[in-house]
Amino acid sequence: MGYSKRVLIVGNGGREHALAWKVAQSPELERLFVAPGNAGTILWNVAISANDIGGLVEFALNERIDLTVVGPEDPLSLGIVDAFQEAGLRIFGPTQAAAMLEGSKSFAKTIMEGAKIPTAEWQVFEDSDQAKNYIKSLGAPCVLKADGLAAGKGVIVAQDLETALQAVDEIMEGGFGSAGKKLVIEEFLEGQEVSLLCFCDGVSALPMVPVQDHKRALEGDLGLNTGGMGTYSPPPIWSSELEADVLRDLVEPTLRVMQERGTPFSGVLFLGLMLTQKGPKLLEYNVRFGDPETQVVMKRLKSDLLPVLWACTEGRLAEVELDWKEEVAVCVVMAAQGYPLTYSKGVPIRLPEVRDEAVIFHAGTQISGGQLLSSGGRVLGITADGKTLQEAREKAYSIVEQIEFPKAHYRRDIGVKGL
Repeated sequence: MGYSKRVLIVGNGGREHALAWKVAQSPELERLFVAPGNAGTILWNVAISANDIGGLVEFALNERIDLTVVGPEDPLSLGIVDAFQEAGLRIFGPTQAAAMLEGSKSFAKTIMEGAKIPTAEWQVFEDSDQAKNYIKSLGAPCVLKADGLAAGKGVIVAQDLETALQAVDEIMEGGFGSAGKKLVIEEFLEGQEVSLLCFCDGVSALPMVPVQDHKRALEGDLGLNTGGMGTYSPPPIWSSELEADVLRDLVEPTLRVMQERGTPFSGVLFLGLMLTQKGPKLLEYNVRFGDPETQVVMKRLKSDLLPVLWACTEGRLAEVELDWKEEVAVCVVMAAQGYPLTYSKGVPIRLPEVRDEAVIFHAGTQISGGQLLSSGGRVLGITADGKTLQEAREKAYSIVEQIEFPKAHYRRDIGVKGL
């Protein structure tokens, strides 16, 4: 363990900037690379796309990379972990077979069923007429999900029958490309949503701190679903008893079933939970660090991240203990005008100096001609911590107000549900 390491982080979003920011603090780091990165990771960037698996393998071999950490879901579903392992390279993340937990909603539901995990009633359809008949029998509200990867936007919560029937056509007739060929329809669950990310080494799991995300584009949880408009940690509704229940009833059975299938799960298992009157139920799995969850999780992590990732790749996670800050962390996402629909790119941005307790994580940014410009939908994640949720919110929003980013779109109520 003790020698210094050369690390490659794959991806270009806010999550990857947060991981790079944390790994860069490790006394065990020799050199860091981020492929392709963004303006926030410019010191470490390498111009290779996250989905160029052959190019990344070649780079890792040439640069003698000791550990690669994968951010986004696409390269995982494309089999980046398998390709690196075949080349004899150490990589943190699930294999292509294990990444199916996120890559296919119907596969995930089959695993939940096999592991007897509490989740919503569900059915999967490939025929739109059958899907509509099921909706009529189920009634509204209900939830419709494109089976495949849709960048966090393939879920429609239909409050009435008409919307639900329209959503069938929208998903199955090409609105989500090949992701919508199969459709999963679920009962609507009432409660508060919480995200719990866990480090996994195939056998054991180590939970991170719980996070509450704000998925909808507009204040008061209105508007379209997005990749996430902000997060805070910890939500006051969480408890150590609840965590123990989730690990026992949801996480451990998942790892056991994945092992029994011969596709053990290593990497980050991200549980989207609904805390219902009948206890926690699983909405979905993700197979990687969340975005913007990672920003607040890394802000609260006291321990060195590098040895934890390393232990996961060696099946030694049971030896690891994590140390967390008591402070509450808040991340406010600043997005481009129009996000999550069509939005403009190339908007010039000017950032203020920030003090130690806050970090401006970059997501959709680039530098062109010496100028910081927006290059994506979600552009910045302003992350601050404080002794209380109110204090953390005030710090984050005071920085948001100092950022020069014309027509930026952000929610002013991140964390309010926790007050």
